[in-house]
Amino acid sequence: MYNTDELNLDTLHEECGVCGIYGGDDAASLTALGLHALQHRGQEAAGIITYDQDTFHKHHDTGHVGDIFNDSKIINDLPGNISIGHVRYSTAGSKNSFACQPIFAELDTGGIALAHNGNLTNALTLKNELVKTGSIFNSTMDTEVILHLIAKSNLNKVADKIIDALKKVEGAYSIVAIADNALFAIRDPHGIRPLALGKINDAYIVASESCAFDIIGAEFIRDIEAGEMLVINNEGVNSYRPFEEKPNKFCIFEYIYFARPDSVINKKHVYEVRKNIGRILANESSVDADVVVPV
Repeated sequence: MYNTDELNLDTLHEECGVCGIYGGDDAASLTALGLHALQHRGQEAAGIITYDQDTFHKHHDTGHVGDIFNDSKIINDLPGNISIGHVRYSTAGSKNSFACQPIFAELDTGGIALAHNGNLTNALTLKNELVKTGSIFNSTMDTEVILHLIAKSNLNKVADKIIDALKKVEGAYSIVAIADNALFAIRDPHGIRPLALGKINDAYIVASESCAFDIIGAEFIRDIEAGEMLVINNEGVNSYRPFEEKPNKFCIFEYIYFARPDSVINKKHVYEVRKNIGRILANESSVDADVVVPV
């Protein structure tokens, strides 16, 4: 069995960023640009998986987005009009390609690619249960736990498998996935981590922050709501509420530290929220000082 210390090597990755595109012939290049804008959320590794209606294509490596996706040949080797990407951050744990996302697997319903921002509080328990029933893990990522739960589901449709799996997990997750010729975007019922929806021409984009839309000239549509699952396919954007409603527990550190100041989260500009937090702090804990410097 896996001990707690081993699994905890990969549980402090809450700053990771995700991005996904549905539509258009340049999904990989748009995703790479989106990941550039989300680089502040993860500087250890980055990866992209695309789907061309027949085959999944993947490229990932450790390092910065600009170093990994700096060659047009790499982008050309990622064809398809559906794409998801991930930038990884951790405070501990192994820094190798096994920990890179997105991750991919073949299910009885076809291939699935998945990337995840957040961490699961019951990951260790779920992982031990899965190992007992024959699952084989290649990493300590919480994301792999989600993928195994999807694979183990007895339901027939891939959307139902995803819902079935996520009903078993506890904790924070904002997920982008490719399966069944569609882009999935799911936010946990507490809304702990951000996830937003945008559009550029006929293509839809989902990302951890709206700053990923600005870099490619996409229109910000709205935040994906807590407990909401979007399925984006050739019929458009379909919204589902498959999870029990929970109290909102959005992480304040998105406003304090994680998010870029030019992003809009929960209909609030991050920079304005930070200034207002400073004003409140000054009123509550004023000090006789000439300069106050955030550290």
